Amino acid sequence: MRVGRVERATKETAVLVEVDLDGTGKVDVATGVGFFDHMLNQLGRHGLFDLTVKTDGDLHIDSHHTIEDTALALGAAFKQALGDKAGIRRWGFASCPLDESLAQVTVDLSGRPYLIHNEPAGMAPMIGPDYDTTLTRHILESFVAQAAICLHVHVPYGRNAHHIVEAQFKALARALREAAEPDPRATGVPSTKGVL
Repeated sequence: MRVGRVERATKETAVLVEVDLDGTGKVDVATGVGFFDHMLNQLGRHGLFDLTVKTDGDLHIDSHHTIEDTALALGAAFKQALGDKAGIRRWGFASCPLDESLAQVTVDLSGRPYLIHNEPAGMAPMIGPDYDTTLTRHILESFVAQAAICLHVHVPYGRNAHHIVEAQFKALARALREAAEPDPRATGVPSTKGVL
């Protein structure tokens, strides 16, 4: 069972995240931020991860703390679910178009957090009433920091902010799915160091 469960409570938020890496894409999320919920649904559905996310945050201030703390808990749960990473593929890549936008994501479940993130300049500043588009990078930074993975996200072109962000989450889901999948030819941890 490759399952992670993390509860995170601060004066700003209360977060519960559960993830099953070997699921079927069943998703139950509620953060109070509609577009973020939509992106988490993409992550679970296209990664085939069973994903539960329940966040109660200080949305009377703005959505920043809610989104950030959820991403931190998600990364920690993902790391927990991976365990010692024995027998996984380790690397994953996905290129996902969404109409005029294209997202390319490469991931290494390396045990070392590192993020490269490029998306088109001049995007609309908001998607819906409460999703600041600058938060996409921060979500990825927070996830990477807790999951301890190397992640490269590149969006070479796109016009519509919704499409640009959604393509990134879809590609992330597919790349994570590939990297976390068991490799039938592999034994042990996929590293010459013997540990990831």
